Amino acid sequence: MLPFCGQDRCVIDANGRIKLSPRLIGDFARQCNGEVVLYCLPEGAIAIYPEAVFVEMREASARSLSDVGTSLIRRRELRRFGAMTLPDRITQQGRLTIPTGFRDFTALQPGTEAFVVGVEIGAEIWNAERWKREMDIVNGHLEQKGLEEMAADLRNTGNLQ
Repeated sequence: MLPFCGQDRCVIDANGRIKLSPRLIGDFARQCNGEVVLYCLPEGAIAIYPEAVFVEMREASARSLSDVGTSLIRRRELRRFGAMTLPDRITQQGRLTIPTGFRDFTALQPGTEAFVVGVEIGAEIWNAERWKREMDIVNGHLEQKGLEEMAADLRNTGNLQ
């Protein structure tokens, strides 16, 4: 079965927790025994990655640490990763508690409607309004890209008037 796919609508509970679907709980159990990393994405969502996936992503990003002493941008990237990352474990009931600072950053306060979406390498938690805007952006981009591809194809075949 294809892991980390689909989307589920849910509500952040009074304690700032989110309940994952049985499908995602199973995916995380198979991939990492429930050991995950929460990471606040710049676009305003929380990524949930199996720990090994996150470590691999960070290793690829941190290969050139030699510039940390001289690059303000690199130091700021490291600060953001450190501050916006937290290891966690999915509970036996399939819940994750979203830290208060993460909730503030992502507009995922208790009682908020949210979407948990699979992203093939893990999942993301989105405020429902932000998720709708993100999908509008993604779909608009794909539509524009398709129109440009069709126009280029017509130019190349000489069928464009």
